[in-house]
Amino acid sequence: MKALIDLHTHTIVSGHAYSTVQENIQAAIKQGLKYLGLSDHAPEMPGGPHPFYFHNLHCIPREVDGLKILRGIEVNIMDYDGNTDVEDDMLKHIDYAIASLHPPCIDAGTKAQNTNAILKVMDKSKVKIIGHLDDSRYEIDYEPIIKKAKEKNIFLEINNSSLKPNTFREGAWKNVATMLNLCKEHKVKVILGTDSHISYDIGKFPFAEKIIEDLQFPKELVINYNEDQIIEFFDIENLR
Repeated sequence: MKALIDLHTHTIVSGHAYSTVQENIQAAIKQGLKYLGLSDHAPEMPGGPHPFYFHNLHCIPREVDGLKILRGIEVNIMDYDGNTDVEDDMLKHIDYAIASLHPPCIDAGTKAQNTNAILKVMDKSKVKIIGHLDDSRYEIDYEPIIKKAKEKNIFLEINNSSLKPNTFREGAWKNVATMLNLCKEHKVKVILGTDSHISYDIGKFPFAEKIIEDLQFPKELVINYNEDQIIEFFDIENLR
């Protein structure tokens, strides 16, 4: 099966990525994706964009050469109560938010504190994906997070970048395996994300797909492979 969608991608606007929106779009078309999400970092990430960038996302076309484009943001969780660096007015033109823990924005707390931050951020507007829950620096309790993800219809991400040999995230392979086995048990859907910081990585999931295959994780629980689920979940036909 071929992945049809990549929603975790960054451009030069994020401050530490290397490609433009146009370059990412062209890379997605070349890779044969049907859907591309633009998810630059929210403003509290060092080097991140001004809020006006997200206010103006409506100017990006919905389709380019058959590739449908979703307008997203990767919000930074700022405290253990799940508060983020995004005001409601920034979300007007946003289709989805990825919520993530990042060391520049929040120090690792206890297992209970980190878990609470994730559980609380799931209640925030437009949060549809929890990013890279795979870093041992942020110890978490996976089971309550997985159960709430199922309840709220939120996707947990399998981050290809975290699984690369040169990753700076600690213990990713072991942590992703733990999470996937629990997701299989509870029938919770996941999403593969490249976390691309350069266009050459767009739509390529070699490490994420390997762990999916190694664990025999059901493909019907991976939204990237299921176009009907993508269309329904993101209300693709009604995007304007």
